[in-house]
Amino acid sequence: MVKVLFVCMGNICRSPMAEGVFRRLLESVSLAEKVYVDSAGTHSYHIGSPPDTRSQATALRRGVDLRSIRARQVTAADLVEFDYVLAMDRDNFDHLLALDQDQESRRRVRLFLDFAPDLPEREVPDPYYGGSGGFERVMDLVEEAARGLLIDIRERYRI
Repeated sequence: MVKVLFVCMGNICRSPMAEGVFRRLLESVSLAEKVYVDSAGTHSYHIGSPPDTRSQATALRRGVDLRSIRARQVTAADLVEFDYVLAMDRDNFDHLLALDQDQESRRRVRLFLDFAPDLPEREVPDPYYGGSGGFERVMDLVEEAARGLLIDIRERYRI
């Protein structure tokens, strides 16, 4: 089974949105049984909390239900366990690299938007302190990168 972990700072906005979008995408192509999806945060602010209500509302408008997701903190073991550890921005990317110095597991850490090369952005912005437009933009970016990630997984793992 291929394992994918999405990572942002608090695991209540961007990474749960990515988890939900990617899970829905996998279900739509009958790959949910072959790819395990999770999300985590680099900081421990919200452990056990559901996604931000604005994240949930934005996702639900696009047919993605985030209610079952609960925030957790990323661990060094995640870098070994997951095939893809996808950071939403450079700060979280650097935090992930600092968790573990093993070169093999470090290769699994990437920026999520690496899978959306046609986008001008390289980082998914944190919408937490902004308005609803920021959450909509995050969903746009996440949906685009999710499609690219699915292509990568299908090619790499031949599924």
